[in-house]
Amino acid sequence: MSKLSIATIIATLIANANFNLEDYVKKDLIKNPNIKVKGVELVEKKEVKDHKDWTAYMFLMNLEIKGKTDNYPETVFVNEKENLVSMDLYDYKTHKLLKKDLRPALTKDYYNKEHLIAGKESAKHKLVVFSDPQCPFCQKYIPKMYETVKKNPDTFALYYYHMPLKRIHPVSDTLTKVMEVLQKEGKIDEAMKMYNLKIDYREKNATKILNAVNKQFNLNISKEQIENPKVVKAVEEDIKKATRMMIKGTPTVYLDGKFDPEVTSYKKLLKK
Repeated sequence: MSKLSIATIIATLIANANFNLEDYVKKDLIKNPNIKVKGVELVEKKEVKDHKDWTAYMFLMNLEIKGKTDNYPETVFVNEKENLVSMDLYDYKTHKLLKKDLRPALTKDYYNKEHLIAGKESAKHKLVVFSDPQCPFCQKYIPKMYETVKKNPDTFALYYYHMPLKRIHPVSDTLTKVMEVLQKEGKIDEAMKMYNLKIDYREKNATKILNAVNKQFNLNISKEQIENPKVVKAVEEDIKKATRMMIKGTPTVYLDGKFDPEVTSYKKLLKK
């Protein structure tokens, strides 16, 4: 461990020689008696690059909190030689926390026609983005990415997944459904205009949000449309897909199957 300084909330001795993820979650990670662990699913297990004694476990915890059950992504680092588990690792040579840029491998099912919003399926490079239209960083990067892909359809295919950060931007709960309605109608340009909507990000009233959308962009989206079970399910499925990729923030971008922490790495491919 000479190369690492452990930055962690938990650094626990593991009683057994072989690490048992579900046992660890139930006995050591979730301490709150009001939270019930209904299940634990390992998404991916991988050796930590340049630190071979450590293995990253990326998993979903199915937790019941106040009567509501949902999946929560988490990652822990395990060193079985030393009987240690840590919530994160800090590499003092690179000055980075390792969890920040760690993601599971992107599977092929993320490249499907329903999520292709720009470019050709046969394009040389594939972009997958998880985004919230009210996220300031998304507003800075995603519309430009969309326009770039539209201009270079043979170079890029852009697959879009809704990831509304409802706790930070409550308004996005409704906005992503508006976008989904427009996407299902093939009105992708209109859907992308939601990134320019002028509204209080704390707004929760769907009627007020729809009034703002329809007035600012000359649309006619109704409450019935955004409450359509197919629309609601589509957004929920996108969130599940994001959760499975350990995504907690936006924008999250994958370029040719690899997580791109820079978000804009695709621009380098325009010169080739």
